[in-house]
Amino acid sequence: MFETYEILVMAMLGSFIALIFTGFPVAWILAGLAVVFSCVGIIGYEYLDWDTYYMTNWRIYGTFVQRIYAQMSNWVLVALPMFIFMGLMLERSGVAEKLMVNFVRLFGRFRGGLGVSVILIGILFAASTGIVGASVVLLAMLSMPVMLQQNYSKSFASGIVASSGTLGILIPPSIMLIIMADQLSLSVGNLFMGALMPGLMLGFLYIAYVISSAFLNPKSCELPTDLPPVTWGLIKETLLAVLPPLGLILAVLGSIFLGIVSPTEAAGVGALGATLLAIVNKRFSFEMLADVCRRTTVTTAFVFGIFLGATAFAVVLRTLGGDEFISEMLQSIPLSAAGIVIVILLITFVAGFFLDWLEISLILLPLVGPVVVELGFDLVWFVILFALALQTSFLTPPVGFSLFYLKGVAPPNVTTLDIYKGVIPFILIQLLAVSLVFYFPDIVLWLPQSMYGN
Repeated sequence: MFETYEILVMAMLGSFIALIFTGFPVAWILAGLAVVFSCVGIIGYEYLDWDTYYMTNWRIYGTFVQRIYAQMSNWVLVALPMFIFMGLMLERSGVAEKLMVNFVRLFGRFRGGLGVSVILIGILFAASTGIVGASVVLLAMLSMPVMLQQNYSKSFASGIVASSGTLGILIPPSIMLIIMADQLSLSVGNLFMGALMPGLMLGFLYIAYVISSAFLNPKSCELPTDLPPVTWGLIKETLLAVLPPLGLILAVLGSIFLGIVSPTEAAGVGALGATLLAIVNKRFSFEMLADVCRRTTVTTAFVFGIFLGATAFAVVLRTLGGDEFISEMLQSIPLSAAGIVIVILLITFVAGFFLDWLEISLILLPLVGPVVVELGFDLVWFVILFALALQTSFLTPPVGFSLFYLKGVAPPNVTTLDIYKGVIPFILIQLLAVSLVFYFPDIVLWLPQSMYGN
């Protein structure tokens, strides 16, 4: 028989899942449920003599104010708008266009070379921006017409673009990792270093799949016939095109990893660097700056709106005994500690079909993180594992955002079915990467331990 607080926790979580399908804004759903269930708890505590240990009282509304103020004054989260600005400015700077032109001229002559070029640019762009939407849209606009012109199959080209764009959520500087670090009070630098090797590994797994597919199924990507010969001049131009984003990556990540600046300060360096690249490439204008600032404000407001709703939701859920309920439920599963972690990852993977990464990071991660620590696992390793599993949410229908971004800018002859078929192999590769990190934790832990010790 369930206790009263357990019924309320299940009702609160069930209501959230049900209301998601109404299409109502998530931030309002979270905040509204927080108010409703706090009122239910207060009524039960004051008038119905429910279990007073877990029930809430009127002081919870003061807690809302304190938590929201703490979120908005959090120094770590100041990095979010600056990294968003950096990504949007870099999108308009002309760097990606130069990379695409030179990579296609150099690598496009090989079977599968166009696909490899897109993934390499996706890796560079991921390490420069950390924003999936900007990466997918830019890669699609630059590469889809070229790949289709070279007779790449529509599904193959779609899968390459959508998956390459999602690397931005894992390879640092990633706004997802900043939010996860804040939720579990971890070092952003440690998470950035822990995510670097898995992110690069995933990118190179994509490249291995594209090359093997090109040779096993030559019809999916035919060889181009109109490329100029390779010359030292072409190699020089390609290297010069790589240097600006590479310099920005080193300035941002290098300064964090070497302990020169904090992630928040590094975000400011990145925003300035992206602006300078736009000026150097003669793409900068005050109209463009105003547009980037407007889009940065809208994106930041969206993120923080969900932040505030999730904060209120989490306060009520925990006050009702949600932490204890989730912990008891998971630890009652008749599996080993590793088996419980696998169950958590499966829940994360399935939740990604219906929920955005932000809601999962703000609601599920804080509930399961303490359980993982109790089971004796390293929290940095688990967060990166969780982030890898969560990355699939960008590619899995019906709410895979990369699929929507791609469909919005893809040529008209590319159908939704083409995109769905194209991403399936890359979802399987992402699950392979999750398995590798699960069985070989040093993929995550080696770099942080080498830099900072145990």
